Amino acid sequence: MGTASVNTIMWALEADTVEWRSGSRTEGTTYAVFSAPGPHHSRRPTPTPWPGRRRPGDFPAAEAPAPAPGTAAAPRTRLRTGRVTMCSRYKEENMTTRTPPGLTGADSEAADRVAALLHGAAPIGVAFSGGVDSSLLLALAVRALGPEQVVAVLGVSPSLAADERSAAHRVAAFIGARVVEVATHEGALAAYRANGPDRCFHCKNELFTRISDEVVAAYGLAAVAYGENADDALRPDRAGSRAATEHRVLRPLADAGLDKAAVRRIARALELPCADKPAAPCLASRIPHFEEVSPEKLAQIEQAEKALRELGFSDSRVRHHGDVARIELPTAEIPRAVSDRMREALLLAVREAGFRTVTVDLAGIQSGAFTLPLVGGKETRRG
Repeated sequence: MGTASVNTIMWALEADTVEWRSGSRTEGTTYAVFSAPGPHHSRRPTPTPWPGRRRPGDFPAAEAPAPAPGTAAAPRTRLRTGRVTMCSRYKEENMTTRTPPGLTGADSEAADRVAALLHGAAPIGVAFSGGVDSSLLLALAVRALGPEQVVAVLGVSPSLAADERSAAHRVAAFIGARVVEVATHEGALAAYRANGPDRCFHCKNELFTRISDEVVAAYGLAAVAYGENADDALRPDRAGSRAATEHRVLRPLADAGLDKAAVRRIARALELPCADKPAAPCLASRIPHFEEVSPEKLAQIEQAEKALRELGFSDSRVRHHGDVARIELPTAEIPRAVSDRMREALLLAVREAGFRTVTVDLAGIQSGAFTLPLVGGKETRRG
């Protein structure tokens, strides 16, 4: 495999900042280094099940992915080349303390239950997106196990907006967690591009397969967890949870009984910067089912939603209907969108993303609008 098909990701975590570097290591600077094979990397045809709660010593050396020529080899049992500097608010705290300060009552007990579930699962990888669920799980894992026992794994593909990727690294730096980026290639899968109601299964299955193939042995992980909460576990439109089950991925928040409201309360107590961040499903969720997912459509959606953020809207969904962009906004912000002063700017910005017709949906933001009606559920409205 040529070096052109390998992406070498190097992140330096320095207190509250994240610095991007590429190429060879800089003298005197230590990095978290991971080589993510590109789309031409040969893969086994059938994903193997997740190894579960193994001890680090249970992984034979043969399971570690061989580095491509000219790239740095990833360490096996822990990120020896990485350096984590805890941000100032965490420096003086005992990271193995279970209950975060400021928590009382049921939320304190829930945080303790999560910590108890995590003990015995270290070293652990957290499938991380920068959203409030996975960020809280990452923060509780770092507190319960210590930063050397936790790795945040961020899947990167065209379905992840660049702004979301940057925000995720800022949150991880705030927490003091190491980040490994894994390039995923769900777009190469016909079943994913077909965009049926099970699209999320194929996306998550690709992510967990990449983690299993490329990260677990390389970093000596005993388990991997993801941020499903107790509310998500009850929803019929979460096909990705089936992939987590098949790969034996842990779900400590759901198992500890934390619903979305509890997740946000605890995140606020920890002062996580994403505590009140609106949900940000992947860009592919904006495309109606059975209409093909393509990089071009994802890029249009990303550009249009970025323009809406720059215009000052707190949240949005740009639903892709061919030449038509159907914009969902918090209902309180709809009057501003259609005001004389804003309407022309909004129209121009979304048209620049490649849409000819721009509409504003009076129903506001609708979670599960495309999937729930197909799986027997009912979409929910926010804002």
